[in-house]
Amino acid sequence: MISMRRALTLSKNLVSVRVLMAVGTDYAQQYIQRFGFSPKQHPAYLTMALGAGAVTPLQMVEGYSVFANGGYRVKAYFIDRIEDPSGHVLAKTAPSVAGQSAPQAIDPRNAFIMTSMMKDVVRYGTANKAMSPGRMDLAGKTGTTSDFKDAWFVGFNPALVAATWVGFDKPRTLGRYGYGGTAALPIWMNYMANALKHVPEVDLPVPSGVVVKAGAGLHGGDEYFYEEFQKTNPDLQIDNHGVVPWWA
Repeated sequence: MISMRRALTLSKNLVSVRVLMAVGTDYAQQYIQRFGFSPKQHPAYLTMALGAGAVTPLQMVEGYSVFANGGYRVKAYFIDRIEDPSGHVLAKTAPSVAGQSAPQAIDPRNAFIMTSMMKDVVRYGTANKAMSPGRMDLAGKTGTTSDFKDAWFVGFNPALVAATWVGFDKPRTLGRYGYGGTAALPIWMNYMANALKHVPEVDLPVPSGVVVKAGAGLHGGDEYFYEEFQKTNPDLQIDNHGVVPWWA
């Protein structure tokens, strides 16, 4: 038996496959549009849980920003404004702002709990080297494709999201050490250490409707549940089709 939190922290991907089996591939394919991903690039197969779809680093940043900002979908932009030779502003981008004009993509509780899980990836899991700057508000996830052809790390705090991808223009192996945690993570760490040097840490408040169970998480940390889903002494059963109760 293994919890979702522990599985994500240690990249035990079979649990992700079972969760996808439980919710259904067609549902998941439609749901990922909330994060800006195209269903055409992510066929509705169980391999979705292993990252078999096609994404760009910018798409990954936009997707993870939904978790970082509390559940809002914001889009990237490249041009802030256009000025004439005299400095008069001819056009200015009006970006969507989380909590104001941006659409709500997911439940804020979802964003909070997923961020909490990805904080454990940084503290105890495959990205634990990211703890070297000593910040406690960093979260993220490593990624490594088959034959070490792509190495990823996407991480964030509430102020900034950044993605690192390492690979070749024509895909070929990076070698036996081409993991996300070894090839991509150090680049991300170097950037974030400078970008967040003078940015204070942010301790996110627990959203309304989330139940905190002290000491129930990894290494004596807290665990979080939706208020309407909490149960006492649940009878855990996992069938051969991979259906896992929410508390597993």
